[in-house]
Amino acid sequence: MTSQHDEVRAGRGPTFRLALHALRTACVGASLLAAGVATADEPAKPEWKYSAELMRPFWKGEVIDAESVLFIKDDKTGEARASVLMPIRKMRAVRNAAGDVTYEEGRDYAWKPGYREITLPPGSRIVASPPSALRRAPKTQMFELTHRDGGGEILFGAKLEYHALQTSVTYEHEPDLWPAPVPTFDSKASPRTVAKLKGRQPVSIVVLGDSISTGCNASGWADGAPFQPAYPELVRRHLQEVYHDEVRLTNLSVGGMDTGWALTMIDKVVEPRPDLVVVAFGMNDSAGRSAPDYRKNTETVVAGVRERLPDAEFILVASMVGNPAWTRLRHERFAEYRDALLELRKPGVAVADVTSAWARFLELKQDWDQTGNGVNHPNDFGHRVYAQIIAALLVPDADPPSRTP
Repeated sequence: MTSQHDEVRAGRGPTFRLALHALRTACVGASLLAAGVATADEPAKPEWKYSAELMRPFWKGEVIDAESVLFIKDDKTGEARASVLMPIRKMRAVRNAAGDVTYEEGRDYAWKPGYREITLPPGSRIVASPPSALRRAPKTQMFELTHRDGGGEILFGAKLEYHALQTSVTYEHEPDLWPAPVPTFDSKASPRTVAKLKGRQPVSIVVLGDSISTGCNASGWADGAPFQPAYPELVRRHLQEVYHDEVRLTNLSVGGMDTGWALTMIDKVVEPRPDLVVVAFGMNDSAGRSAPDYRKNTETVVAGVRERLPDAEFILVASMVGNPAWTRLRHERFAEYRDALLELRKPGVAVADVTSAWARFLELKQDWDQTGNGVNHPNDFGHRVYAQIIAALLVPDADPPSRTP
């Protein structure tokens, strides 16, 4: 996680390093639970149910399933409102983030056809937060998350704090509205992996990344409803459902790491003899690494793996964009890193451009609508966006079946 890594770079003392170790351990432990690993004394966690609709790319078709928003209440008027990505044609369902409460139109929320905004009438049961609820006084949190406007710190969500404040919206919209770049299937991008998937042969995937890739702030990672796994497991499950064959996942990701650390992991990456390696860094690099160095490190990882596994294919993930209000991030780096990865694209090396999608999100909505921790992790919706963009590179352009109203 960038906040952790920034402090290490800044030379914080042993107290912070112990906190960092504790958070990394928690991340790994929760990720194992999300994968179904439990101790003998623990009951099995409720299982997240795979849904083709949830894995439909958000930019395709005419329905967005379970988009997350966070309603903000105006301090002066008391009105609460939030916006979705597309102008709404028909509302299908508005639920709490856990998915176990369905709200009623008119009583709990209101909307107008052709608009993106949803408002809450007096007496609504939907959670609405004043702006102050997303702030904390300086130096009162584990990490210093100074807001760019100088008004204290951004609320840090260690697990499900933002999830509890967010609302899930499923709605219809007019087709072909998404203007940002989107991934397209290219048979030359990962030909060997796709051939094995189509041939119903076992496929091995290794994911190497930071805390986003460990699953931090996915509800399954945090042991909360609806128990959705993080994007690596979503990709594995989706490919297995689409191709009806065995997809094995080895997730080597560790919170707080960057492309410099990735260079030390080549031996571990090749051990499972992966067909496909997903390399996902950038959030922690953005604290200080230049785009040329980021590209060089990534290119060296690819070359190091291919020296031992010449047939290995790669998907390089251009990271989500961190909260623009956080002073610690060098926000211009996200686009620079994306462009650096695009320069490495060639047969066998594809790029999953989450950066462009996320940048567009932040033009249409607020960071708090899809954040998991307030600064640099996705929530459930964000993890699905990661998975949808990656999976689109591996599944030919055929939408999963649409759900009937």
